[in-house]
Amino acid sequence: MIKPEQPKAVVLLSGGLDSATAAAMAQRRGYEVLALSFNYGQRHQRELEAAGEIVESLQIRRHFTIDLDLAQWGGSSLTDVTQEIPQSGLDPSQIPSTYVPGRNTIFIALGLSLAEAQGATAVFLGINALDYSGYPDCRPDYLAAYQQLARLSSKVGVEGRPIELIAPLIELSKVEIVQQALALGVPIEKTWSCYLGDAEPCGRCDSCRLRDQALVAAGCSHLASAYAQASFAQDE
Repeated sequence: MIKPEQPKAVVLLSGGLDSATAAAMAQRRGYEVLALSFNYGQRHQRELEAAGEIVESLQIRRHFTIDLDLAQWGGSSLTDVTQEIPQSGLDPSQIPSTYVPGRNTIFIALGLSLAEAQGATAVFLGINALDYSGYPDCRPDYLAAYQQLARLSSKVGVEGRPIELIAPLIELSKVEIVQQALALGVPIEKTWSCYLGDAEPCGRCDSCRLRDQALVAAGCSHLASAYAQASFAQDE
């Protein structure tokens, strides 16, 4: 009896907690993961080192990294070093300056291209609508619209075999994402979420705040930033 071939999935792997958890979830669902990371001119390139460590920890055999300099035209505090990274907390009424114009639209397009070229049937994304509601390209309606585009714009889609866009974390809270990561054995300590590229997480940027709050709530305060641990100790 011929054993069925293991299905493949591309995972957009930034090096952060969310994308690492999405990769582990893809593996749990039986996919062979092809990791795809981007060096897009982000000031926190430390996340690319984290992506490599996650690939090793999860025993992902193939890891593609694409150089794509979105910093050339700026438009985001993540790619323009003249802008300050916000550290005052999220404002639900505003799209934060850390939004990178077109980033997910470009990344998903490249993920679909890799998937079609490699015979993968899915692209996994670590996007999350609840914690990152300020980003327009992290919403369910955005993903649904892109899925339709994927059907129309590819050979496999026209042939009735569209590549599926899967965002398993899109409606989870950050605490639930941490819980999933723990259950799946994701090396949380090796992931990188800080928007700054220093040796240690700043603990003050929006991404650090969300991550640290979730880690503390999930009983993993030892994995939070040094800044958060100090603040947590003062409150006790």
